[in-house]
Amino acid sequence: MSDSPATWRDLLGAGHRGAVSVLAGGLLVGAVNIYLTASLLPTAVADLGGASFYAWNLTLYLVAMVVTTMLVSRFLARWGNVGAYLIGFGVFAAGSLVCAVGPSMPVLLAGRVVQGLGAGLLSGLAYAVIRSALPPRLWTRGAALMSGMYGIGNLVGPALGGLFAQFGQWRPAFLLMAGAAAVGGVLVPRVLPRGERGGARAPIPVVSLALVTAATTAVSVVSVLPGAAAMGVGIVVAVALIAGFVVYERRSDLRVFPRATYRADSPLKWVYLTIGLLSFGVAVESFLPLFGQESAGLPPFVAGLFAAAVSLGWSATQIFSASAVAERAVRRLCVLGPVLLAGGFLALALMQREDPPVWLVAAWVPALLIAGAGIGLAYPHLSVAAMSATADPEEGRASAAGIATVTSLSTAFGTAVAGVLVNLGGASMVDSARIMLIGFTVVCALGILTSRGTRRARAGAPEAADAVTAR
Repeated sequence: MSDSPATWRDLLGAGHRGAVSVLAGGLLVGAVNIYLTASLLPTAVADLGGASFYAWNLTLYLVAMVVTTMLVSRFLARWGNVGAYLIGFGVFAAGSLVCAVGPSMPVLLAGRVVQGLGAGLLSGLAYAVIRSALPPRLWTRGAALMSGMYGIGNLVGPALGGLFAQFGQWRPAFLLMAGAAAVGGVLVPRVLPRGERGGARAPIPVVSLALVTAATTAVSVVSVLPGAAAMGVGIVVAVALIAGFVVYERRSDLRVFPRATYRADSPLKWVYLTIGLLSFGVAVESFLPLFGQESAGLPPFVAGLFAAAVSLGWSATQIFSASAVAERAVRRLCVLGPVLLAGGFLALALMQREDPPVWLVAAWVPALLIAGAGIGLAYPHLSVAAMSATADPEEGRASAAGIATVTSLSTAFGTAVAGVLVNLGGASMVDSARIMLIGFTVVCALGILTSRGTRRARAGAPEAADAVTAR
């Protein structure tokens, strides 16, 4: 990588603005759509019926996303950057149109599956195509911008969905998403490099896909199971399926993640684990509005703003953390990230009280901002470590696409685990909040240990990046 630090102006300048807009825009439509639909569903159910299918809207969307994030490298090998992106935007737009015109809840669910397939492909492509669309010295800022789209989606999605729901108009919201995807598709052939194509007949890792799909489905339905015991069993089944996935991938020549992930001497596994633990923490946002309303007596809108504090801290911190280029500083940020994430959750757990005073509720915001800042400090540098883990182009695309796979899968697992922990609190919302936050503190603190294993990935990043550039 260049000794002169890249700036945001370098990334967003005329030379890269178009490509960056497509990469970030593709990831953003998928992120916005998760939370947009959550705000629209009550209105859609009132219109279409099918309340019993309510929870499946998010479940099917997340499962579909995880599936296509695992196929990104094969799409790139078969159709190149431009072709893969056109497929991603096209599938997402088609799914959005199905949702917009759906006459019943089953049709809406079918549209959500198609949307999820497109969104997963776009999410994985956002990281994989950075390698060819941007020079290596811009990878850190590019990765920061991509991961920041998740945070922006958390902020924009509920607000936009709430705006449409306020007027009882949920169908135009899906038309808007289809239009955004169409605009992205128009830009793709004009601004993206076509990329290398090859391996058109590369077989699909059916067994790996089946195992992860089953695990994602199991963990996604945990939230609708009755009782904490049933939910716990669901999580155990999901973990067993993931373990089976890892065992199979290590022994198979046909895999989803690059070979380096399973080598004893490779730090890539530690990079993925740390990214996964940071993404796991994001799931707390799903329950923060509930705690704000029930424990603190906040109105729904204000409680929703509390939940957005994590995403705000995540997105804002990346603007500054991406400027770090010194190896020692980057290593410290990768360790400090999980420290702040776990510390923010622990502080919030200790502040939970029955009928808390206003000043104590206000103190929740800094704790949430600190937790989000932990993600923002480490995530972009870990993303670059994954992208730089190998000089082989095909393996590099797979390792970069794996970032989105790990993020989506970890967020789904985190949401399910949060549901189990909340149920353990019983009728007391304060106890539920404490149990969930302490549980997440423990899990996210494991990232402090896994982040130490990423050092060799960061140390090898310049050489890998130089090799990519030479190719």
